[in-house]
Amino acid sequence: MDHRRLPLYCASRFLAKRNVPVTISIKSLATWISALVGTIIALQAIYVAVSGGWDITFGRSWILCGAIVVTLLSNPLADRVEKGRIPIGLLWAIDLVLIAIFIFGTLKFIEIQQLLEETMFQYGTLDIAAAFAAVIVLLEATRRLFGLPIVIIASLGILYCLYGQFLPGFLNHSGFTLNRSMQTIWYSFQGVYGMPMGVVLQVVLIFVVFGVILEGTGASDALIRASVALTGKTRGGPAHSAVVASAIFGSMSGSVTANVVGTGSFTIPMIKRRGFSAPMAGGIEAAASTGGQIVPPVMGAAAFLMADLTGEAYTTICIAALIPALFYYGSLFAAISIQAGADNIQPVPEAERPPLNKQDLIACLLFIIPIAVIVFVLVIGRSPALAGFWAIVAAVILGAFNRKNRENPLIIWESIKKAGRSCAWIIVAVACIGVILGVLNLTGLGISFASVVAEFSEFSLLAALLTTALAALVLGMGMPTLPAYLIIILVLGPVMQKLGAELLPTHMFVFYFGVLSAITPPVAIGAFAAAPIANAHPFSTAVVAVRLALVGFIIPFIFVYEPSLLLVGTFDLFSFLRVTVCLAIAIWLINTALIGYERQPLGGFERLIRIIAGAGLLVQVPSVQLVALAAAVSLIGYGAVRFRRTKLVSQEEKNYL
Repeated sequence: MDHRRLPLYCASRFLAKRNVPVTISIKSLATWISALVGTIIALQAIYVAVSGGWDITFGRSWILCGAIVVTLLSNPLADRVEKGRIPIGLLWAIDLVLIAIFIFGTLKFIEIQQLLEETMFQYGTLDIAAAFAAVIVLLEATRRLFGLPIVIIASLGILYCLYGQFLPGFLNHSGFTLNRSMQTIWYSFQGVYGMPMGVVLQVVLIFVVFGVILEGTGASDALIRASVALTGKTRGGPAHSAVVASAIFGSMSGSVTANVVGTGSFTIPMIKRRGFSAPMAGGIEAAASTGGQIVPPVMGAAAFLMADLTGEAYTTICIAALIPALFYYGSLFAAISIQAGADNIQPVPEAERPPLNKQDLIACLLFIIPIAVIVFVLVIGRSPALAGFWAIVAAVILGAFNRKNRENPLIIWESIKKAGRSCAWIIVAVACIGVILGVLNLTGLGISFASVVAEFSEFSLLAALLTTALAALVLGMGMPTLPAYLIIILVLGPVMQKLGAELLPTHMFVFYFGVLSAITPPVAIGAFAAAPIANAHPFSTAVVAVRLALVGFIIPFIFVYEPSLLLVGTFDLFSFLRVTVCLAIAIWLINTALIGYERQPLGGFERLIRIIAGAGLLVQVPSVQLVALAAAVSLIGYGAVRFRRTKLVSQEEKNYL
């Protein structure tokens, strides 16, 4: 027998004697390789947090390649196609071919980047074909993880590059060949390997690893006990605790995705265990993490940039951000409580609420100290990545005090493997978003859109606000908040101020919508980060997050028309009180109407009336607000009386029986 075939022969005989199907062995091997590559991705994230990162060409390309390998091997076609329709071996062969194509595209990217550093380079047919094929593999991997919506957007973007010269108006461009399109999307650092990928690899991945390790060492269990004890009287319970944690952490980190994965890795499972649905759990975390950037004093570093652009003092920016941030999170608290009532999630019975004893308080240190370490490292001026590293060190050391961890030392290793898979999912999603960003950079669609908006809204402040909000949401898709904020404020800011908006409210308005783009479909990068943790569909998670964060889309319009809400600049005490009272009642009416519940289910007509009354309270015309306020009081009073009557009738029926 040929000695080269001896290993294959021995393996087949070994499997045959034990009646082990070949397909099982292939899947086991694929699972093992996927776990190994994922572990390497997680371990390199820890290394990058300390060392500062790899070479930009090699680091971004090979890490993305590893993420594609993890994705395709852990989500194979063999598991997704009905058995018997296509031979299993052929399906595995297709996956291996896809991986080989992406590896070849990665090698081409590295080769060409090195050539570009040394000489002028002309792209050949093979170079472009390799890039295009690699992008197709990326879209297929994204489809397997997140479904079609984001893949459709990216595909339409590529078609727009190729055929945009046939479109009318501002959508028209000179037209780009496939060669030129792939140069930007694949072979530059403005597309797949652009800024979002760099942010993820430098900052986000370390918090993915931290969150998974924190959960694996038992910190989530300690947090559950503490939250049950402290919030057991409320229907929301752990969801409320998650909102507070995400608000604090998000203000420090400045990254929605890092916030989602950093806190969501243990808060999302906790919320699900409480009884909330998977999309609701992911939506709560996405909405809470997104709002972290509007919370002073740090505001994800935006406070410092806004101070430079407006010429205002840093403390002025923080004061201005305070009241809107409180309303945003107050609305989240209210929406969670209402949703819990609608889902019949009852407060934990008092007899079942475990008191926090000494052992529980010590266990709480498993999550309190690592979070405190993050805050401390950030406060002393070190990088978020280094804060994540020291938080991991603290979590591992503290985890050693847990007897279960000492009995099973491999728990850290298992957590790292799990973290690698989560890292791979996020990397693939951001790479797909990079395709969209490459299209925007190549065609100039973002700037063209902003310029058209400026012309369209030149004579109406409301039109300017609406179009500016839309522009910020579009340009913020998958892009870090600060670049999107800069583009919009430089193009549309002067138009808004010309129409009567004050300087600071204008900047806050643009910044708010730049932040909220992280949960706005179809891209919704914050929801895409939360969905895999919650085991929910990204699009449904994004829809829930937008509903929960609805007040965040409303507040910016209010403080442009009534700057008193910001407490600085033009301030009138009566206007401030009027706005805050009306806004608080409007939040309650709109949330109850959207969810369809206020102590008991609401009918369709009553929900419609509540939305109309809530909208009237938001109109900054005192006479309209007065009428809407009277209607709101009547609706809330009627609901309270009806609930008491229903309860009384129910009690009488029970006594009769």
